[in-house]
Amino acid sequence: MSQLIDRRLSGKNRSAVNRQRFLRRYKGQIRKAVAEAVSGRKVSDLERGEKISIPSKDLEEPVFHHGPGGRRQIVHPGNKEFVGGDRVDRPEGGGGGRGGGASQDGEGMDDFVFELSKEEFMDFFFQDLALPDLVKKQLAAVPEVKKTRAGFVSQGNPANLHVVRSMKQAIGRRLAMAAGPREALREAEEALETLIAEGHGESAEAEALREEIATLKARIAAVPFIDTWDLRYANRVDQPTPSSQAVMFCLMDVSGSMNEERKDIAKRFFMLLYLFLTRSYERIEVVFIRHHTVAMEVDEEDFFTSRETGGTVVSSALELMNEIARERYPSQAWNLYVAQASDGDNWEDDSPRCADLLLHDILPLVQYYAYVEIKAEEPQSLWHQYEAVAARNKRFAMRRILDVADIYPVFRELFAKKSTA
Repeated sequence: MSQLIDRRLSGKNRSAVNRQRFLRRYKGQIRKAVAEAVSGRKVSDLERGEKISIPSKDLEEPVFHHGPGGRRQIVHPGNKEFVGGDRVDRPEGGGGGRGGGASQDGEGMDDFVFELSKEEFMDFFFQDLALPDLVKKQLAAVPEVKKTRAGFVSQGNPANLHVVRSMKQAIGRRLAMAAGPREALREAEEALETLIAEGHGESAEAEALREEIATLKARIAAVPFIDTWDLRYANRVDQPTPSSQAVMFCLMDVSGSMNEERKDIAKRFFMLLYLFLTRSYERIEVVFIRHHTVAMEVDEEDFFTSRETGGTVVSSALELMNEIARERYPSQAWNLYVAQASDGDNWEDDSPRCADLLLHDILPLVQYYAYVEIKAEEPQSLWHQYEAVAARNKRFAMRRILDVADIYPVFRELFAKKSTA
C-alpha cells in the first residue's frame, strides 16, 4: 500500500493558500459562472459574493493506484474470506481508482458548490477590464507614500550617514572633553615659564610642572578625532502623498422620450461604471447633470426620478459639464470621466454643436468619454455626429444598448484591455 507524507511547512493561513490555488486551477469554470451570475442580478447588487457551482466532471483529479503488473502478497485488514497463502485472481483494470460511480438508472455525483467572497467575485468580474488611456497621471489603487527628511538619528543605515553633521558632533565632543585639560595645561605652562624666568628652571617644582604638562598633553591627544557616538544619520519617514482622484460626470436625457425603462438601464450602466472606477481610485466624486431643453446639476435622487416634457437639447448638458469641469475639477489634479446616456433624440441643428463641443472643449480635458444610446430604433443625427467624433478621437467611445442584458457586454467592449502589441 502506498503512503504519501507531506512534510512541507505550512503557516496558519494554509486554508487561504489552498483556496487561492483552487481559484487559479478552476479559473475558466469560475469566470464562466461569474458571467452567468452577473446576467441574472441587478447592478445595484453587484458588489457582493456569489455561490458558484462547478460540474463534478471538471473536478477529476489524478490518483495513485497499483498497476496491473507485479506480485502482491498481502491480506488487507478486515478480510474475512482469505488467509495467507491463498491465491486470488487479480481484478481486471488494475484495481484501485476513484471508487464506484453512479449507476445508470440512479443519480450522478452532485456538482461542487462553493461561495466566492465579495473581493473574489469583483476580481473575476473586472479581470478583463482596464481603465483606458491614462496618459496624464498614474492611477493609484493604494495610497502612495514618499520619503521625507525628519532630522537626524544616532543609528541608521551607513548609506544615510551625514558627514557634515557627524563632523560637527565630533568637533563639539572634542572641545567638551579637552576643555578642562587644556585650561590646566595653559596654567601649568604659565607657571613653568614663571619659574624659568626667576631662575628656578631646574628645581623640583619645575620638574613636577613638566611632568604635569606631559600628562595633560597625552590626555588631550588621547581624545579621538571621531567616535561612534559622533555619527549622525539622516532620518527619513514615510509621508502619505495625495493619491490620484477622479470625477465621474453622469449626463442623461430626462425628456419625455426617456421612459422609466430607458432610465433604469442608464442607471445600471452608471452604477457599473462607478464600481469600476472605485477599483482604481481612492477618491471619486460624482456629478449628475440632467437635461431636456435646459441642463441642470442635481443630486442622485432627482437625477434618476425626475422626468420632464418637451424636446431635447444635448449641447446644454455638454456646456454645463465643461463649465463645471474647468471651474471645480482642473485636469492637472483630477482624472475626468464622462458617461452620457440618451435615446438618441436631439434637435437636428444642435447635433453639430455637440460634436464641436466634444472635439474642441471637452475631450482635451477628459480621460475617457463613453456614450450609450438606449433602445433607439434608428440612429439619428446625434449618433451620426458622434460617429465622426469617435473616428477622430480615441478617448471617445459609443455603443448601443437594446436591453438590460446588453449592459455588461457593452461595458466590457467600452473598457476592454487594449493590446500593447
